[in-house]
Amino acid sequence: VGLGHLIGLDTHDVGGYAEGAPDRSDRPGLSKLRTARALEEGMVLTVEPGCYFIDTLMDMALSNPNQAQYINRERLEKFRGFGGVRLEDGLLVTKDGCENLTLCPRAVSEVLDVMKGG
Repeated sequence: VGLGHLIGLDTHDVGGYAEGAPDRSDRPGLSKLRTARALEEGMVLTVEPGCYFIDTLMDMALSNPNQAQYINRERLEKFRGFGGVRLEDGLLVTKDGCENLTLCPRAVSEVLDVMKGG
């Protein structure tokens, strides 16, 4: 889990915590990031937002009153065993921002078109 990873010689390039880069954080949430490096022009990395329904984590949240107050238990139960979904894009860091290298349907109409052979 994490926001993404570098892409290089391997699909999951291990350069995220190279010598001279900041150390991996041990803070919740930040400890899962796959790099703390400053992005440089020419780097390629993924951005992969996802939503996962992991029983153990759902149970922990439901048992924590500070979190459970925001959860619709009945609705959440419908997602047990579903797994999750992730959208992954490959991005090239440019001088002025980034270029999305991924050509993938995102809108429902686009996905349905692909499913029909379009």
